[in-house]
Amino acid sequence: MANHKSAKKRARQNIGRNERNKANRSRAKSVLLQARKAVESQDVTQSQLELKRAQSMLAKAAQAGAGSKKAASRKTSRLAIKVNALA
Repeated sequence: MANHKSAKKRARQNIGRNERNKANRSRAKSVLLQARKAVESQDVTQSQLELKRAQSMLAKAAQAGAGSKKAASRKTSRLAIKVNALA
């Protein structure tokens, strides 16, 4: 357990950041899953819409530090390839 005032504050901040990162990661995963389902259903317009949402959400999560920027880029790229294959 933290004993110094600054260490206690750091522990409180870490808890808040952990919750925020968890929420961002969860949101990004959900949007990515919806996009993949749209691709599987062969719906071109819905897939393109979900791709846009997924790109935005993954970029925001990576920017906030909830994940790696390279991982977000890789996931959006792979999803875009699948969506473009439909069109």
